[in-house]
Amino acid sequence: MTAALNWTTGEQSGCMIVTVRGRLELALAHLLQGALQKCLAEQPAALLADLSRMSLAEETALSVFTEVHRQAAIWPGTPMLLCGARPEVAGLLSRHRYGGLQVRGDVDSAVHEVTRDGVVVPMITDQLLPLSGAARHARDLATEACARWGLPELIGPASVVVTELVTNAAEHAGTMMTLQLVRRSRYLHVAVRDGSARPPEARLPEENRLDRGRGLLLVDSLAADWGWLPTRDGKVVWATLAL
Repeated sequence: MTAALNWTTGEQSGCMIVTVRGRLELALAHLLQGALQKCLAEQPAALLADLSRMSLAEETALSVFTEVHRQAAIWPGTPMLLCGARPEVAGLLSRHRYGGLQVRGDVDSAVHEVTRDGVVVPMITDQLLPLSGAARHARDLATEACARWGLPELIGPASVVVTELVTNAAEHAGTMMTLQLVRRSRYLHVAVRDGSARPPEARLPEENRLDRGRGLLLVDSLAADWGWLPTRDGKVVWATLAL
């Protein structure tokens, strides 16, 4: 954060609220994007950006919200709303030059909107130790999730994806992991969170170890999309499987 641009985060009814203050410039937009993405990685009920105290130096700096909105739609499927924008900013957003950004008058009405229906998203979450049996337990959870949610055709792909993500985290992060499977309307979302900030790398297998190194390449071949986001204490690697 800088003196010119700063933000604070808070929570209300399961929604993550980021209050942006100061002057948003294109040169600083990537800092705000990183903060918003870390909030997304927590998988809140909604991500709300309070813009009531934000001014704009350059119109193109608004593209930061487009990028975060695009990520939110792919994974974790979290609604993102911009709230309380000043008239000059609201006017620019209303022209729809920056995609399908949703704009609301204030934070309270946005929180009420996204929480009023009380929709429960089918979800299975478990904590895993970085041990050799973690991948086997992850496959069991994936099988249970697909069977419970009527997705037998995804048992095989989901089992491979969770195996590779958990194995990768166990080998390269070596920390406690959180495995989460979520059924959305169009996708099965798989996410593994660990305590290492080191980005995952998709590598070709080594010549003398053809049985190793294929993990993320397998994930890439099976998933509709995959990626990673930084968190406050590490990262989360995610993948989506089309229903």
